[in-house]
Amino acid sequence: MATVDKHPMLAEGYQKLQNEVRHLKMVERPAIIDAIEEARGHGDLSENAEYHAAKERQGHVEAQIADLEDRLSRAMVIDPTTLSGDRVVFGATVHLLDENDKPIKYQIVGETEADAKAGRISYNSPLGRALIGRSVGDEVEFSAPSGDKYFEIAKIEFI
Repeated sequence: MATVDKHPMLAEGYQKLQNEVRHLKMVERPAIIDAIEEARGHGDLSENAEYHAAKERQGHVEAQIADLEDRLSRAMVIDPTTLSGDRVVFGATVHLLDENDKPIKYQIVGETEADAKAGRISYNSPLGRALIGRSVGDEVEFSAPSGDKYFEIAKIEFI
């Protein structure tokens, strides 16, 4: 019996994926169909580079749509404002202190929503995995590409 893996994401991440699918279906797909039709009008398809490029682009777009629709079908949308507790979980915003007591803030999000520069890290990232299940006051150590990092959890919010 096959199991379906659910992938947690925030509502805004789900909406972003829906918008991307809508754009591909409503804008990209019709543009590619037009390009294929125009290229067909140029004659011999066996040596028609425009036709082959448009067909290749069509394949890429259809694969993207299928991938995004699969992600949406397996999405488990989580609203962090409905969560509470004293442990770090998906959707939590975690305030950390580094080795120099410099404050850093990250929200634990889904893989497609992650953007470290915007303070959003994946639950599957090294730091995300190290933080999940921890409490305020816990010291967290994890290995990053730049070397081992150490943080202390100063505060956990569900916003």
